[in-house]
Amino acid sequence: MKNNTVKKYVPINKGNYTLETENREKEYERKRAIGFEKEYYEYRKKWTELAKNLDVTEYPLEVGLELSSVCNLKCPFCYTITEGFQKKVSKKFMETKLAKKIIDEIGGKVVTLRLSFRGETTLNPDLIEIIKYAKQKNIKEISFLTNGSKLEPDYFEQLLLAGVDWIIISFDGLYEEYDKNRYPLKFNDMIHKLTKMKEIKEKYNSEKPVIKVQTIWPAIEKNPFEYYEKLAPLTDMVSYLPLIKWNVGLMPESYYIDNFSCPMLYQRLFITSDGQALPCCANAEGQCVVGDAYSESIYDIWHGKKLNTIRELHVENEGFKKIEACRKCFIPRKTKDDVYQYGNRKIIVKNYLD
Repeated sequence: MKNNTVKKYVPINKGNYTLETENREKEYERKRAIGFEKEYYEYRKKWTELAKNLDVTEYPLEVGLELSSVCNLKCPFCYTITEGFQKKVSKKFMETKLAKKIIDEIGGKVVTLRLSFRGETTLNPDLIEIIKYAKQKNIKEISFLTNGSKLEPDYFEQLLLAGVDWIIISFDGLYEEYDKNRYPLKFNDMIHKLTKMKEIKEKYNSEKPVIKVQTIWPAIEKNPFEYYEKLAPLTDMVSYLPLIKWNVGLMPESYYIDNFSCPMLYQRLFITSDGQALPCCANAEGQCVVGDAYSESIYDIWHGKKLNTIRELHVENEGFKKIEACRKCFIPRKTKDDVYQYGNRKIIVKNYLD
């Protein structure tokens, strides 16, 4: 799989940026590692090294199970409201028997399980049961992304007791900006939920689940430090992402990173709510299917011809452009440094070319 003639550019965790202090970032990593410290730091090292070296291990480091492709919001910046997504993606919950089949195979072999992808995970009525089952099967870190709509105190307490390790909450903006972006959710209600979540963790003397909030940059562009100061005391990490414009089509050649190769092909595998295996999280409309989790094992998909062909194309010079989903993806897209000045402080945002 390695190419010794051309040095590939493999961006790690592209698009994930933090407003945090150095000390809080270290604390965030420490809290995530609680209970499996040695494995955690080895896993985080491999997250970078495997992708940089184009190495395929026995199993992916992380498996993503889309417990729901249904969402209860229609946020203006989300790809799930686009016509293409609405036409191509079936709206359903993953069958619990499929989730358990996969967990049975990967338990003790895959370090992390992400229980979300395109929809709102907490809508799945079996989420608590699946978390408990995964913990019983020796999954070290269980996480999911949510809009927070269902994180009422009683439900959050159930999640904590079930053993979820990490929750990422999309929290786009302050006050009226949040209310507009996350309608019909309300900013003050979400602040109350975060406050109660912190109290419940203190009640159980637990640093888990680790709570991260993230926002798209345009939602906080006018007041990033106020956003941070409001949310940092209630959470473990405050972060932001540049806005992604989806389905931009084939871009000018100058917009693409030279010698690009995708890191996810060596890190993660995603299983949709209908059992399709996808090679990355940017493949939102499911254009690039590499297997069927109902009829194939995760091992066979991970080492299968379809996924290996994609890896081989990514090793070729500009080979990723031969795959429609990859050439339209934001990950191989160049970024520009936009400087935002706030008094004597500044933030450099790596916005995507479009």
